[in-house]
Amino acid sequence: MPFDYVLMDKQTDRLRSFTTLSKRLILAWAFFDLCLMGAGILSLVLSIVWRQHNLLRNLTFSNFDLTGKNEKWHGFPSLTEQLPVGTILGSILLGTSLLSILLVVARGRKPLVILNGLLLFNAILILFFATYIWLYTLHERNNYHAVFGRQSDATKVMIQDMLQCCGYFDATDEVAFGGTFCPNQAAAIAANSFCVTPIVQYTDTLLNDVFSTVYGFVAIVAGLFLSTMCIMKKREEFNRFEKIDAKQGRRSSFV
Repeated sequence: MPFDYVLMDKQTDRLRSFTTLSKRLILAWAFFDLCLMGAGILSLVLSIVWRQHNLLRNLTFSNFDLTGKNEKWHGFPSLTEQLPVGTILGSILLGTSLLSILLVVARGRKPLVILNGLLLFNAILILFFATYIWLYTLHERNNYHAVFGRQSDATKVMIQDMLQCCGYFDATDEVAFGGTFCPNQAAAIAANSFCVTPIVQYTDTLLNDVFSTVYGFVAIVAGLFLSTMCIMKKREEFNRFEKIDAKQGRRSSFV
């Protein structure tokens, strides 16, 4: 048989194995795949947008956290110094969603098994990152005491002026004099306003939003995994009926 006919026959088999699926199943699979693509794009976009200058957000995250680049704004340390969370997670989710399209249209069971293996890896990665951030929030007051203490005096002064506070736990703890709100020790003591509460309120809200959103990605991965399992089951049924019909000398009529 000429090569062109062989190639055309293979492409026809792939199309038939896909079009025999119900429209609802195809739409469900496509929906979850698009959601996974959106999750990847969202992670990548935020990892870029959050690199922009923002005093409290940069206190919460570092550029290394979000993009994998070993750069830090005003010396802010990373929440996960050796894990570029946004870039890694976004790239993997987006890559999986694109690769899944090629795997689902491929004929046979093996591509779908590979796809579900990738989805399980995605789920584990998502749970790891989200749980890491959640665990960090359990000791925010002490964690950000260390973060605040490592900043330069200039950065501390900017934070104190913005939040109208002096020092972290009290007016003598990690305080930096200067600016308009804490120009000296007397002003710091008289203000009787400490930075721990506003800092933790901001970081707690931001980190809770982040790990809750990331945990939500698990539902998308689970939906795509189950949809792929349904496709795998339908493919097996199609192949079984196709073999039966081939033995009987007629083309499969199974839908």
